[in-house]
Amino acid sequence: MKAIWEGTVVAKSDATIVVEGNYYFPKESLVDQYFIPSETKSTCPWKGEAEYYTIKVGDKENKDAAWCYKEPKEAAIEIKDHIAFWKGVNIEE
Repeated sequence: MKAIWEGTVVAKSDATIVVEGNYYFPKESLVDQYFIPSETKSTCPWKGEAEYYTIKVGDKENKDAAWCYKEPKEAAIEIKDHIAFWKGVNIEE
């Protein structure tokens, strides 16, 4: 699977995990140069606290377009250190 934004592959993996319709990519599958840690956080009742990343390709930024559960609750342990996407990031095979 590939995560693509602005025509650029920002993550690629054969080991994604699908949870609630979102593809979670292993953190090591990211192209690090496109990711900027954000101060944004949110909480899911069963997954725990999510931390966000802004994706930057060239001079364009997609604020908080990726998120990760670094310390998920037990029910979501399989997505620990995996990244999911939204806000116009396309997921393709």
